[in-house]
Amino acid sequence: MLTRLSAVVVLMSAVLTGTAAAVPPPPPNPGDAEISASRAEADAKAARVGELTGRLTQAESRLQELMDDVSYKRELANKARVDLETAISEAEAARREATAARVQADAASRAVEESRRALDEFAAASYAQGSTVGSFSAYFGAKSPEDLLARAQLLEAVSSSSLNQLEQVTRDQGVAANLDAAARAALQKSEAKQAAADEAKKVAEQAQQVAVDAHTAQAVATAQLQSDKDAVERELVAARGEVNSLEAQRRQYDQWVEAKKREEEENARRAAAAAAVQAAAQAPRRPVAAPAAPSGSRVQTVISRALSQRGVIYAWGGGNYYGPTYGVRDGGVADSFGDYRKIGFDCSGLMMYAFAGVGVYLPHYSGYQYNSGRKVPLSQMAPGDMIFWGPGGGTHVALYLGGGMMVEAPHSGAVVRISPVRYGGIMPFVTRML
Repeated sequence: MLTRLSAVVVLMSAVLTGTAAAVPPPPPNPGDAEISASRAEADAKAARVGELTGRLTQAESRLQELMDDVSYKRELANKARVDLETAISEAEAARREATAARVQADAASRAVEESRRALDEFAAASYAQGSTVGSFSAYFGAKSPEDLLARAQLLEAVSSSSLNQLEQVTRDQGVAANLDAAARAALQKSEAKQAAADEAKKVAEQAQQVAVDAHTAQAVATAQLQSDKDAVERELVAARGEVNSLEAQRRQYDQWVEAKKREEEENARRAAAAAAVQAAAQAPRRPVAAPAAPSGSRVQTVISRALSQRGVIYAWGGGNYYGPTYGVRDGGVADSFGDYRKIGFDCSGLMMYAFAGVGVYLPHYSGYQYNSGRKVPLSQMAPGDMIFWGPGGGTHVALYLGGGMMVEAPHSGAVVRISPVRYGGIMPFVTRML
């Protein structure tokens, strides 16, 4: 009876306490120096990423400045082309006027010569007939006072007709010559204006090319910085992975030490404790309700419509009240990116689409959009306000989202995106439509 009771006690003890689990061999234990070196390498990579991020931000800002300069130089080149076309038209008109005046002057000169020749022929014939004369020497051939009187009367008649006509033709020749001189002067002035306009066109196109080249070079440098940053970020991920691996090994070793201390503890109790810890660690948390976004708000509708186009390609001249459209040719940068073959938005086209959702229909030009609503100081801007850059807001427009961020269609080659607000060249007022 005592033996059976002892067996029951032993069995109950085994059920309650269980059998102690054998602790496995110790895992690797990296030294403190190895872990510190790994952390230092990861910190260096993180610092390098931070440095490249700062440089990339500056490079992107400079790239935007150069894009604005390209836009400005492109418009100056367009102005120079228009001025040259006007000067060419004026020069052509001056050439036609000069040619007509020259023809008129030549005709007047021929008329004078013909009148003189006719008068001389008439005088010579009269003298040969002994009746009248064409010059003062005829008076010496008179045979009698009556003949002299007749010749004088006839000469007077010639003076009152042919000679008067000759004087009129001569006056007309003078007028024609004056017109010819004036037309030639106008032609010289027009040709000088044409030459100046042509030179201005060359200078403007050279300036545009310089701006395009600078933008291209900056784009290459920015892309290289982005590539460098991406490479260092990959190295940072690898370095942090190494740190995590070493620290995980250290934690495993520490856990092994603790397990060794508890080796004599009963498996059941250790399993129960681990289960309790695991259950507590894995217990689901009650979700915390996020603050509700403003629903039904006109401002939120505008923002949501703009954000819905993230990733849509930039197309200069593209976009309307209903969505993205084909871009248009600009004869420069946009054409080099093939914007006229793309379906997308430019900056003002994106604003048209966003605000059309609440019945506000904006024109497709940022300068006009700047004056479409109420001006609010930049320091008081709120979500839903339009932000502008450049003289009269004519360079760029974006939609403010709050928290220093905005949504924009930035430039050719990019897509609709969320960006930090850029303060270089920004207008001191935003435009509030709602």
